[in-house]
Amino acid sequence: MSGRFTAADGTLLVYDDLGPAGELPPVVLVHGHPFNRSMWQPQTAALVTAGCRVIVPDLRGYGDSGVVPGDTGRTLLADFADDIAALLDHLGLARAVVGGVSMGGQIAMEFHRAYPGRVAALVLADTSPVAETEDGKAFRNRLADRLLAEGMGGYADEVIDKMLAPYNVTGLPDVAARVLGMMRTTAPEGAAAALRGRAERPDYRESLAGAGVPVLVVVGADDVYTPVAEARVLHGLIPGAELVVVEGAGHLPGLERPEVFNGAMVRFLTGVGSASGPGSA
Repeated sequence: MSGRFTAADGTLLVYDDLGPAGELPPVVLVHGHPFNRSMWQPQTAALVTAGCRVIVPDLRGYGDSGVVPGDTGRTLLADFADDIAALLDHLGLARAVVGGVSMGGQIAMEFHRAYPGRVAALVLADTSPVAETEDGKAFRNRLADRLLAEGMGGYADEVIDKMLAPYNVTGLPDVAARVLGMMRTTAPEGAAAALRGRAERPDYRESLAGAGVPVLVVVGADDVYTPVAEARVLHGLIPGAELVVVEGAGHLPGLERPEVFNGAMVRFLTGVGSASGPGSA
């Protein structure tokens, strides 16, 4: 079912809460930029079938959630993480598995840093724990200005063959159309605010190195934004973490190769549920 609630600052936040509570811990899946909660449809279907309760929010500024106002707005990763905590409170959940792709993975890392006791496990897909560089900060702020001035269309066309592996843009036209549709319909104000906030992100390597929860790292074999070599470094930071490299995929393996991605998640969550016991989340 779909639900909505109002954050402390008055922003409307929309989410889907799917599947009954069962043996597996509840899972919150956080979308990347510039997408929305619909990107997780292949995963929610598979996880609900496996007996998992899945919660997928639209981040503030994205999808059906409220747009961040103004042309100089900034949404920090900490703001997104606070929204996830508020969502768990709204749903009466003390803990959950938190997973995300790209920026969503960084939000999951920020949530783990800020609310470690509320994390049952982490799923980090095609993401990086490293703080932004000075060049990266300048790039993200320039891109925010551009999106506000020009809208999302030109940007979407430019990056589609980086979001997906180039061979999947042509080989999976329905997936490419879906990804382009999400990017083109994202509010420029929300995307720009997230870009400005993401430019200020901290480094998560220290908090991840001390993670005392199960962690699954997933990466597309042909991801150009967060290559496999970077995923291996991330995996190596975290004691006991699992790494899955998805062949035939770029930056969005959950859409490009959903069967492989879903299988890895179900196996991982089954292990988390077995280790923690029913109802522990």
